[in-house]
Amino acid sequence: MKEVSFKNIQSLALPAIISGITEPILSATDAAVVGNIPINGTEALAAVGVVGLFLSMLIWVLAQTRSAISTIVAQNLGAGKVEDLNRFPGQAIVFNVGLGVLILVITSLFIKEIFILLNADGLVLDFSMSYYKIRVWGFPLTLFTFALFGVFRGLQNTLYPMIVAGCGALLNVGLDFLLVYGYGSLIPALGVDGAAWASLIAQAFMAVFVLVIYLRKSQISLAFWGPIHVEISRLITMSVHLFFRSIALNAVLIMAVREANGISPEAMAAHTIAINIWLFSAFFIDGYGAAGNLIGGKLLGAKQYTALWQLTKKVNQYNLVVAVGLMILGGLLYQQIGQLFVRDPAVLPLYYSMFFLIVLIQPFNAIAFTMDAIFKGLGEMAFLRNSLIGAALFGFAPVLLWSHYVDGGLNGIWWALLSWLVFRAAVLVLKFKKSYYPLAIKNPAPQN
Repeated sequence: MKEVSFKNIQSLALPAIISGITEPILSATDAAVVGNIPINGTEALAAVGVVGLFLSMLIWVLAQTRSAISTIVAQNLGAGKVEDLNRFPGQAIVFNVGLGVLILVITSLFIKEIFILLNADGLVLDFSMSYYKIRVWGFPLTLFTFALFGVFRGLQNTLYPMIVAGCGALLNVGLDFLLVYGYGSLIPALGVDGAAWASLIAQAFMAVFVLVIYLRKSQISLAFWGPIHVEISRLITMSVHLFFRSIALNAVLIMAVREANGISPEAMAAHTIAINIWLFSAFFIDGYGAAGNLIGGKLLGAKQYTALWQLTKKVNQYNLVVAVGLMILGGLLYQQIGQLFVRDPAVLPLYYSMFFLIVLIQPFNAIAFTMDAIFKGLGEMAFLRNSLIGAALFGFAPVLLWSHYVDGGLNGIWWALLSWLVFRAAVLVLKFKKSYYPLAIKNPAPQN
């Protein structure tokens, strides 16, 4: 069937991969450029890791509406009701960005205390505050961009988000080198602040670019005035479930950062490198997950359960192949990758000693993220919330506590992250086999 053909999956997955990896590329570029500053590079790298993790947490929590938007649009597309969605994207954007600004204002009042809670102190804390005060203004712009990405993805279009995200990433990379290191007497070297300005300018560019494309290419109006759209209530319900899911997810990542920061600045710098590599691989893997998300939502809307089962098998198989490729690539290039970020002889051995865990984690990344994306497309937000909270409590927390007790260091932190992903992957696979595989068995005839 057309929807689960190799060609159709690739047409959605490949642009989604390129679009998805731009976010970790932005963070990794900041980290790599800042980490090579001649003076206090290790502290600067640790600060970028602290702020990047905190802002990523806020973005992941509030940008979950992107998944809810794409799910609602895809299901309406599959049911042949896409023309009924006028006013929905505009009202969703107003809701999301307004909530984002409110949370941004509240958290900004306590940002120093938040960074101290993450064990940032001394020069790392100073750099973190300086970097945050600039980069934080890009937060509402990112939420706006992600909301429009969600509409495009629900319409089975991952090309436009790829173009916007790719151009933004290239702009960010160029500005990073220009503003961090400076350019002769024309542009002063801004150091950590330069990396923040580079990200902010890139985020503003992407927001304007995606708005122009949407106004020219989308068939759904961005008007938001008038009666509240009927799908807004479902959007809010899904977003609340995903909000608590993201709280659990980010609690895991924050506890990992806090534990690494508590060891030493060098350990935090090594952890920052590892997190950026993990995020890159996660978003890379998430490309096929995005295809499963978008096609799965459409198939569910059309009640094509056999095709949904076939789709789930295929995207998991594709992502396992991708995971093996990433494992091989990482195993061959791990030394060169580390040296891209930092040259500090006190940091690199820490990074090298735990890199095998980043390699080992990849197959579980593939299954967990693929199934997570498919369940988002199916609208199973409450289950995703519960499964991730369970993984945090019973997969991650016990191993992290054990590691802290026995001074397991960075390796212990990453064993905890591995346990977390194994738990997530297992629960999601079992849920699909219990709830959706039987529907395919009851409807074995080919779907057209």
